[in-house]
Amino acid sequence: MNRMIPFTAAALSALLAFGPAMAADETNVVPGLTAAGAPLGLHGSDPVALLDKGKNREGKAAHTAVHNGVAYYFASEKNLKAFEANPAHYAIQNGGFCTFGVSVGKKFDGDPNYAAVVDGKLYVFLNEEIYKMFEKDKAGTIAKAAANWQKIEHKAAKDL
Repeated sequence: MNRMIPFTAAALSALLAFGPAMAADETNVVPGLTAAGAPLGLHGSDPVALLDKGKNREGKAAHTAVHNGVAYYFASEKNLKAFEANPAHYAIQNGGFCTFGVSVGKKFDGDPNYAAVVDGKLYVFLNEEIYKMFEKDKAGTIAKAAANWQKIEHKAAKDL
């Protein structure tokens, strides 16, 4: 058993050294890696279904695309192909962090169950209460988040 400790340490070091190159907390991802070798974004929800249909649909690992070091799952091959044709169009704003949180300079988890499409862009929120606060001033919250995102995008959530 003691022989496993050095092996495990070496394996973890190699994984960290050769894993996806990404600055701290630029995109909200779940812990761990997908079979594609990248962390999972949007909690595994299909960004195409959210943006185009306004529905939160769980994606499937069989339909995976990696964009900017983050894996996204899609509910269908059709949605996967739509994303691959134009990934910038389906980008989750503020790196998938809660838009209201970003508007106040924080990086809170963005839950795809609380999502909004405004002017063709996808925004996610921490919970129902925060989503309701956003609905009171959509334009103001989005503007504040856009300004703050420029300042906090490359900072770790724990440092904010």
